[in-house]
Amino acid sequence: MHSLMRRAWVDIDLGALLYNATTIAEQAGVPLLPMVKADAYGLGAVAVARALDTLDPWGFGVATVGEGEELRRAGIARPIVVFTPLLTGDFDVAVRSDLTPTLGTREAIVRWSETERPWHLAIDTGMNRAGVPWDAVASLRDVLATHRPQGAFTHFHSAERNDATRTLQEERFAEALNTIPVRPAMIHAENSPAVEHRGPSPWSIVRPGVFLYGVSSGNAPAIAPRPVVSLRARVVELRTIAAGETVSYGGTYRAPAERRIATLAVGYGDGYRRAFGNRASVLVHGRRVPVLGMVTMDMTMVDVTNVRCEIGDAVTLLGSDGDDSIDLMELAAAGEISPYELLTGLRGRLPRRYVNASDA
Repeated sequence: MHSLMRRAWVDIDLGALLYNATTIAEQAGVPLLPMVKADAYGLGAVAVARALDTLDPWGFGVATVGEGEELRRAGIARPIVVFTPLLTGDFDVAVRSDLTPTLGTREAIVRWSETERPWHLAIDTGMNRAGVPWDAVASLRDVLATHRPQGAFTHFHSAERNDATRTLQEERFAEALNTIPVRPAMIHAENSPAVEHRGPSPWSIVRPGVFLYGVSSGNAPAIAPRPVVSLRARVVELRTIAAGETVSYGGTYRAPAERRIATLAVGYGDGYRRAFGNRASVLVHGRRVPVLGMVTMDMTMVDVTNVRCEIGDAVTLLGSDGDDSIDLMELAAAGEISPYELLTGLRGRLPRRYVNASDA
């Protein structure tokens, strides 16, 4: 047994990752700025960036200076844009690592411009999270005339919805861009849902994120991703319990009859959420069986009464086995969480195994 696969692990399909990136690039018709923040949504930023680098993206997007430093140490040479506002105390580190900040205040723009390095203007058109408000960009005309941004961008808050919010944000964005004295070379706005639901981009680049990692925004998108992530764990114990016996903390499951219980070596300490207890299913030799009782920090119990199962067997908690599969949307719904949370919550003690690299 491979050492990575002794307890529990995550399989990451690099061929599917590149299929998804190619699909969204063809839909957008412009270069990609893939978002690899939060360790590439939990899948390993360095490995993911190296794979995506073969597609010649414009650059990569991260959330922190530390994430950018990690990519630089790994030899990633393309532009790296930091999308969370930087504190001025981080400017020196950003300069040393050749990172491109996103700025939205007069003070930050003036201070960063002393470095004579590129930056992107963050324009808030309704997210109300970061950036200069769209109707306040005109107040920065003087500083933007002398400290010109390489790029300008906004972020859609509900691009997957069939309502007027995206149109309103685009109108605000266009109005804000018209107040910048010299139009920046790089204009971008579209995240994964925005590209999924509309054809060629009118801007310079697009910023796909979760689509790359196998999650669709739904609402009848024009394109769909392939699954990228699987979570598997070994059976480490088997037992038979009598009718009336309970399973796990709090006794939230009580056996209606004699049941055979398998213990899996994975739990919420690995990112398999506590909320999946009594709600999620797993695949044992291609057959779906329920999770019983509360998921514990390091172990999860499932009902294998009617399936073949032995100690050491690999069980699929996320992904495909035989003719059945448990996808990210299904598992996230079982725990009433976002698939983003599920992906980024797969913890570091789960080894990553990269597969289908030859297809990547």
